[in-house]
Amino acid sequence: MSMSTETVAAPTKSAVPDPGRWLALAIIAVAQLLIVLDATIVNIALPTAQKALHISDADRQWMVTAYTLAFGGLLLLGGRIADFTGRKRAFIIGLIGFAAASAVGGGAVNEGMLFAARGAQGVFAALMAPAALSLLTVTFTDARERARAFGVYGAIAGGGGAVGLLMGGVLTQYASWRWCLLVSAPIAIVAAVFALRYVNESRAEGDTRYDIPGAVTSTLGLVGLVYGFTKADSAGWTSATTLSLLAVSVILLIAFVVIELRTRHPLLPMRVILNNNRGGSYLASLLVGVGMFGVFLFLTYYMQINLGYSALMTGVAFLPFTAGIIIGAGVSAPLTPRIGPRIPMVAGLVLTTIGMVLLTQIGVDTGYWSHVMPAVLVISFGMGITFGPLSNTALVGVASHDAGVASALVNSTQQIGGSLGTALLNTIAASALTSYLADHAAGKAPSAAVTAAGTVHSYTVAFWVSAALIAVAAVLTAVLVRARPHELSATEGIPAGF
Repeated sequence: MSMSTETVAAPTKSAVPDPGRWLALAIIAVAQLLIVLDATIVNIALPTAQKALHISDADRQWMVTAYTLAFGGLLLLGGRIADFTGRKRAFIIGLIGFAAASAVGGGAVNEGMLFAARGAQGVFAALMAPAALSLLTVTFTDARERARAFGVYGAIAGGGGAVGLLMGGVLTQYASWRWCLLVSAPIAIVAAVFALRYVNESRAEGDTRYDIPGAVTSTLGLVGLVYGFTKADSAGWTSATTLSLLAVSVILLIAFVVIELRTRHPLLPMRVILNNNRGGSYLASLLVGVGMFGVFLFLTYYMQINLGYSALMTGVAFLPFTAGIIIGAGVSAPLTPRIGPRIPMVAGLVLTTIGMVLLTQIGVDTGYWSHVMPAVLVISFGMGITFGPLSNTALVGVASHDAGVASALVNSTQQIGGSLGTALLNTIAASALTSYLADHAAGKAPSAAVTAAGTVHSYTVAFWVSAALIAVAAVLTAVLVRARPHELSATEGIPAGF
């Protein structure tokens, strides 16, 4: 990647900080929690919802995938809309729409209504998320305050998934699976009301025309890519459906790049990603999204099937993940403005890799306290250290006109990576289980013991793949990210209220 030649105006010393900036941070943090929480809260509730609405095994995945497909596929467009129409306006519209979609999903009477509501949640989250991160950038102009703000944002981005699993378990066991969706509606409404009063408006300067061809090709290309990898889990990697979807998505994404290089008003200016620091952070975010799904996906199976945990106990068992994220973010926040983002990011990713390797040691007879919790603490601590500087580096040197799309890429890479990770790791685990049973059943029906051992073996294979992917992210970060502390303070810092 070549360094971008764009110039960015540093914040002036005379700029008066917004007195309501910390309350604005709290509002933005609540919105980010809703976005991350809704990606995982339905996981534990899925079996109950499937039974209640008579959803087939083949279609139940859409309760999760409809959200991630819409969210990941529309984030770039959402970021551009936020830039041009006003980030506060986009943020509030996103919150209100998210609340309405959550209410519809909670009251769903059939699978079609449920899947449509989940997709609508993803659409409004795609508008809300980049606006939220852009608002952080323009609200906090001081380097140290911005580092603390990004630390809070990173802690929520990393720990929200575990909170979702816990809430999903509590609500499913003691109320109803419907409350896993309904709970978001009043929270989003309250956040929108407070945002009207305490969040200041900002928008990009310049021409506000939209790149419609770029929006269409990028959105369809990303949706096709995610859907293709999702179908590979059930139809197989070499099936005509999977190969056709992947081929079409690649053609669309290539067309998108060509359009962006030639159009006068690109949806994704190449200068945003063709920068060592930002490009490195986006690649790391994508690989972390792919690899981290191994933690939630297979540990949920392991704890419920092998350890016999209930839905509630499974959620409780993920609490150390949240604690590790918070502690790691607290360590990272004061270090980043002093030593730059590279060392915390690399250190955090290396720790996460080590934690993934520790998870490969689980077995049929191992326990939570001896094998699962230590690994989860190491992984979450590493992620807590990583998320804050990663989000900050993704916006290093970005101009005001591109802040929304640059913010969207942070979330887009994580969501696309998570969707790809679900399909990739599921397929790898299924293949590992099939091979294990073929090798150990000697042509006979496998016994319960062999099946249990094979199932755990499939999890550990997936953890090895996750560890490798996050290790690659650490290497790429070490090579590409070179931002110095003073460059973080020069990140687009126009005063709040511009």
